[in-house]
Amino acid sequence: MTEHDDAATDPEADLDAAPAQADELAFDVDDLPGGALAALEAVLMVADEPIPALRLATALALPTARVEALLDELAAEYRGELGGRPRGFELRRAGEGWRIYSGSPYADVVGRFVVDGQTARLTQAALETLAVIAYRQPVTRGQVSAVRGVNVDGVVRTLTARGLVAEIGTDPGSGALLYATTGYFLERMGLSSLDELPPLAPYLPDIEGLEGVDQAIGDSR
Repeated sequence: MTEHDDAATDPEADLDAAPAQADELAFDVDDLPGGALAALEAVLMVADEPIPALRLATALALPTARVEALLDELAAEYRGELGGRPRGFELRRAGEGWRIYSGSPYADVVGRFVVDGQTARLTQAALETLAVIAYRQPVTRGQVSAVRGVNVDGVVRTLTARGLVAEIGTDPGSGALLYATTGYFLERMGLSSLDELPPLAPYLPDIEGLEGVDQAIGDSR
């Protein structure tokens, strides 16, 4: 058996190079002006959602490990840690991917630029409902209504339409729909996981104490 055959059948072959082989480019990104770092930056600039490192590696035809190192380098560069000035934007991980955002210290300046009414804001009722779902998920509409003391059917539909919450199944006992937050929720909150939510949960009642409210409130399947 030749050395080539050994590599082709070796189950321990380096899978990290797979993204680079998935869709070979007609050129090497390292030969572009600015090299792979600039190519990665160009892709991130057009992303409208957090992009996983694996997907970026596939687009650039580079090993995932190298792309992850480049992402860390770019993030440090934007923070001014590599000798340059701090930028007005930052690269950070959100959910399971990476995206460029305007810098947190400049939120007020960016806010002045955004025309009032251009971005639809959530109502207080929607924010309260979203908080209950975030801290007590998976949860039914009836259980959320029991916490808030009002019917939340319309608000939950709004949150679902905005992509902040989604149906994830049904409650085994009542058959009511269960809701949970989405990856888009994490992105908008600037969180990597739900573990980073502030410690508000202890102030909310346990879902176990709300059993039976789905039938009482009329929560539909």
